[in-house]
Amino acid sequence: VQLVESGGGLVQPGGSLRLSCAASGFTYSAYAMSWYRQAPGKERELVATITGTGATTHYADSVKGRFTISRDNAKNTVYLQMNNLKLEDTAVYYCRGLWTLYDYWGKGLLVTVSS
Repeated sequence: VQLVESGGGLVQPGGSLRLSCAASGFTYSAYAMSWYRQAPGKERELVATITGTGATTHYADSVKGRFTISRDNAKNTVYLQMNNLKLEDTAVYYCRGLWTLYDYWGKGLLVTVSS
């Protein structure tokens, strides 16, 4: 089982990034997929979740209207489009796949928002 995140990096405030998480080794379409983040000195928090079919999404209040989660089940990939990035969005971002008792995490990637 693997979840491999990509697309992180350094961006200026107001800029955009798209994160990707490629999954392998499990029945991807059955899993709810989520993005979490952990800022320095803070606890890990849920950013966004999408159901297996992609029909339902949920966002943290802090990112609503700026971030969009989506998935392509043909490519076993989930995305996080991040627009209008703010300094406080700086964090390590993690991808998670969850189905019943099966719970998988990626290793995370750093997103730095800085001028």
